[in-house]
Amino acid sequence: MALTEEKKKELQVLAKRIRRHIIRMTHHAGSGHPGGSLSATELMTVLFFEHLNVDPKNPDWENRDCFFLSKGHCTPVYYSVLAEKGFFPIEELMTFRDVDGRLHGHPCGEHIPGVDISSGSLGQGLSVANGVALAAKLDGKSRHAYVMIGDGESQEGQVWEAAMTTAHYNLDNVCAIIDWNKIQLDDFVENIKGMKDFPAKWRAFGWHVIEMNGHNLIEVDEAFKEAKRTKGKPTAILAHTVKGKGISFMEDTHKWHGLAPNDKELDLALKELV
Repeated sequence: MALTEEKKKELQVLAKRIRRHIIRMTHHAGSGHPGGSLSATELMTVLFFEHLNVDPKNPDWENRDCFFLSKGHCTPVYYSVLAEKGFFPIEELMTFRDVDGRLHGHPCGEHIPGVDISSGSLGQGLSVANGVALAAKLDGKSRHAYVMIGDGESQEGQVWEAAMTTAHYNLDNVCAIIDWNKIQLDDFVENIKGMKDFPAKWRAFGWHVIEMNGHNLIEVDEAFKEAKRTKGKPTAILAHTVKGKGISFMEDTHKWHGLAPNDKELDLALKELV
């Protein structure tokens, strides 16, 4: 069943609130990664609030689905979604990157409920997802493993070694979400090390590929539903997104990959997110 108009509006409101969290958090810290967090907002919102089987009151529940943020620098969106889901108080978001806080620039699985692994070293998330998914198959559990990968991160060789493994073991309980915003740290991906026919690469590695608009809530929801229906092979959701989405002066530029807004920029951004 497709998203109802009521549910769609609810998710739109939530996504906008998460974007405000991202801007306020990075402004508070004076550092962080707003660009890639903003591009992943709809993907994370729909996943956590419509599809991911987790329990904030029991974050270590053994039958939960797992999510791994392989592009581990994009914690502003991750923490915002976790807080809105109820894993920890929303007020704690404003301790982002504080020396004595637990919301570090990269997620720490030891201290933050809802975070299944520490991450930050790029390229590793899919390997972890494979392990969890294979264990679930061997144990006869229905849990799914979701992993978010950056398009620039996909230049890492380990991503493709892991992709071969996922397909080899027919891990249809793995879903890779590629935030395809076309920009990495300091330039467009194609200028650094082009991915060329990106969907064809995933298909060649034995994956079911869904290419869609990562900011369209209905398309995002349908992609996750299709991933669950797909049997016999893993699914890669290639989500076309815009770096810095939702804030005009942050969109489609590498400038805001790892730059926090100043006071004036914070005010301008929040006015656009009313």
